[in-house]
Amino acid sequence: MPLLEIKKMSHDFGGLRAVNGYDLTFEPGQIRGLIGPNGAGKTTIFNLITGIYIPTEGDILLNGKSIVGLKPYQIASMGLGRTFQNLRLWRHMTVLEHVKMARYSKINYGLVGSFFGTPKRNREEAEIDDLARSLLELVGVAHLAEQVIVNLPYGDQRRVEMARALATEPRILFLDEPTAGMNPEELIQMMGIIRRIHNELGLAIFLIEHRLKVVMELCETIQALVFGEVIAEGTSEEIQNDPRVIEAYLGKEKIL
Repeated sequence: MPLLEIKKMSHDFGGLRAVNGYDLTFEPGQIRGLIGPNGAGKTTIFNLITGIYIPTEGDILLNGKSIVGLKPYQIASMGLGRTFQNLRLWRHMTVLEHVKMARYSKINYGLVGSFFGTPKRNREEAEIDDLARSLLELVGVAHLAEQVIVNLPYGDQRRVEMARALATEPRILFLDEPTAGMNPEELIQMMGIIRRIHNELGLAIFLIEHRLKVVMELCETIQALVFGEVIAEGTSEEIQNDPRVIEAYLGKEKIL
């Protein structure tokens, strides 16, 4: 059974068809990329799969179960985590608090434990703290755990957002423009983090990225999207040499 399967998904904004007949089959442990010019519909596809929008047509199966119509938090609890193109962090919370907050969706000590500090609550809180710190270590910002988010440079904030998504224990991680706004050194570091997450946690990863170097080096399979439709799908070499993709990006020149 595929981890994620999308069948003929379409979505309309008024009279505009933003996504048309989108198909995807995602196996456990894969890294796949989605590329396309601005306005192609890439983030809309992420928003449809993660429950922010409801498709006009088609079906989305996660672990074999339809998730169309479910709330984003319900979809997240089923094993789908994501980051956002624009950072969505709480400016005056600490780095550690961000990651722990995401983990609270899985606590079991209940209202009584919250009020009276039961041994079960203390044990779970210690486990949450340990997990959060280990995830911050994984993405390279454990030394910033007590820092307030607003004081961090942009690249480190991106890492915190990724750790927060991992705290929900996803089986598949959606990364929407994870290197946006980064300088070349930060870009290389983020690529290393994505590889580390994939190798150490065994996660499937679905990546949207404008920087084609990132997608071409990281992804096993890539889809190219133009005006809401997939025009090509294949390996990085196949995509780079596909005339439809070349024309969509650079007229008649090669991508890389």
